[in-house]
Amino acid sequence: MSKRAVLEVIALDVEDAVAAQAGGADRLELVTEMAADGLTPSPATVARIRAAVDIDLRVMLRLADGFAAGDVERLVGVAGEMRDAGADQFVLGFLDAGGGVDLAAVERVVGALGGCRWTFHRAIDRAADRDALRKQLADLPGLDTYLTAGAAEGVGEGLPTLLAEAARTGEPGYEQRILVGGGLNLAHVPQLLAAGIEGFHIGGAARPSGWAGPVSAEAVAQWRTMLDGAAA
Repeated sequence: MSKRAVLEVIALDVEDAVAAQAGGADRLELVTEMAADGLTPSPATVARIRAAVDIDLRVMLRLADGFAAGDVERLVGVAGEMRDAGADQFVLGFLDAGGGVDLAAVERVVGALGGCRWTFHRAIDRAADRDALRKQLADLPGLDTYLTAGAAEGVGEGLPTLLAEAARTGEPGYEQRILVGGGLNLAHVPQLLAAGIEGFHIGGAARPSGWAGPVSAEAVAQWRTMLDGAAA
């Protein structure tokens, strides 16, 4: 493998962020309300984390549980607030009632990001047609990553899809980085790296005491060591 694999860690607050960076994370996904699978944090939290660490941050743009966009104009306003707080990378993804990408909502929000880089999150794992979704989004500015487990159930079920999509890297709709997350464990890493996948996203795996406890620098370091060792 020619370059270091990206390790992204979910952070809820400054304590999480500092521990994740100390453990070797390359990037943080900033969210709140993990009971709803991650919603948009407050601008104040984003500003405090931006001041506390110097690794990349991606801020979630998601106002309610589920994958409907909801109030798109509010999302646009929130994106502006996050940019004012120091955010320059984002995470988003919206589906319509039929499981297709809500392209109008995605385009409206992306238009407010001013070319910032962003991840389309695990809404892809609930999409009716993953390939169609990728091709519809292929030319949107700033999209450089898909966060995916390959299946709604998690990496254990989605591994064949992840490997198949990795094999299509460079095709139209498949130029973006695959960032694997959702039921990811260390045992999956060698096969994913061997397939050319270079992005790994962890949340609960960085928290030995569960979501009620903070990120552990030691747990993150274990992932960093595994990624670097397997890649070598």
